[in-house]
Amino acid sequence: MLYQLYETQRSLMEPFADFAQAASKFYGNPQSPFSHTPFVQRVSAGYDLLYRLGKDYEKPVFGIDAVDVDGVEVAIQERIEADKPFCELRRFKRFSDDGDTLDKLKEQPAVLVVAPLSGHYATLLRDTVRTLLRDHKVYITDWKNARLVPLADGPFHLDDYVNYVEEFIRHIQQAYGEVHVVSVCQPTVPVLAAVSLMASRGEPVPRSLVMMGGPIDARKSPTAVNNLAMNKSYEWFENNVIYRVPDNYPGAGRRVYPGFLQHTGFVAMNPDRHAKSHYDYFKDLIKGDDTSAEAHRKFYDEYNAVLDMDADYYLETIRTVFQDFLLVNGTWEVRSPEGVAERVRPQDIKDAALLTIEGELDDISGAGQTAAAHDLCTGIAADEHEHYEVKGAGHYGIFSGRRWRELVYPKVRDFIRAHHSATPARPPERARKARALAA
Repeated sequence: MLYQLYETQRSLMEPFADFAQAASKFYGNPQSPFSHTPFVQRVSAGYDLLYRLGKDYEKPVFGIDAVDVDGVEVAIQERIEADKPFCELRRFKRFSDDGDTLDKLKEQPAVLVVAPLSGHYATLLRDTVRTLLRDHKVYITDWKNARLVPLADGPFHLDDYVNYVEEFIRHIQQAYGEVHVVSVCQPTVPVLAAVSLMASRGEPVPRSLVMMGGPIDARKSPTAVNNLAMNKSYEWFENNVIYRVPDNYPGAGRRVYPGFLQHTGFVAMNPDRHAKSHYDYFKDLIKGDDTSAEAHRKFYDEYNAVLDMDADYYLETIRTVFQDFLLVNGTWEVRSPEGVAERVRPQDIKDAALLTIEGELDDISGAGQTAAAHDLCTGIAADEHEHYEVKGAGHYGIFSGRRWRELVYPKVRDFIRAHHSATPARPPERARKARALAA
């Protein structure tokens, strides 16, 4: 019922938002003789702010058309490499007419970025992708909004997430012989599970794993987010945050954790900061500070765009990661697409290097939660383990913004480069046989 009420409220607000947008443009029209008076500027700014508070935020685009590779502009083309019911494997294909640059691009490592499925779209990692494209072939998991997935496509479980990651790793290995995986926040757990299962079966694993700000062991330095998941029962989440998608969406009837509820939780964590940000935006509009105003728009166009998560996946993540701690307790079993339950054993990973990254001021994944992966991956040689704490960085700062570009990215780039084979071999026959036996 709550979802239906929200949809009704959204529909009622839509004409008011449209009116506010039109009024802002009318009063702010530079051709008007009154547009430069202080009162009219305030009216225009007020209507603009009202429009942005009431508008519906659609899924953003990555919008990466070109990147600079050692002084040469390289064109980027997005394309979908694999299309699953709940996720697209998206590739950012690079093109250049410069022969030397093209040779360089061909030799660079292939990287799979596993984006979070925790409320926001994968475009939240736009800066991550754009920076990685300078030195890597880049793929990303682009998760779909569950309210747009028809019931006929079935449910989506945490096990399915793990299976998707395995499939995407194999896809890139088949093309290039090896892959490096970067997981940001929530996916550190299913990525570690996927690689562990591949290692246990004798399949080739990624050459390196970069895990950034994720809840490998949520018991360490628990944050407000962790405490909510730990202190409320599984039944509380099922009864209070799970609703069915209304009839006006393709996924009508699907049980989901709605995006609007997630967004309410995001804002509730720092209400004063968001209120100040909107007031500063209002003042920037009055002053005519277009640069600051546009920065605000870009941030909130991304921040306010949220997706619904399938209820099974969400509830299983709560229980597995934040309540029963199955990964760190060594009791997690994942069901394969063929229905076989397999124990997750990170200690079986041997042929991969591990880099964990944490932000000193991270209020989403606390200190030590990501670094806990090193204690689990005992099969990796001691000199293949590395941990980096980013001083002064919060959660978003480790994968976006100045600290990411100037501090974190050089560390990630050099780590991947150190474990990249210039002429990697294609997956051996024994790996294909191992997959066949597992099936």
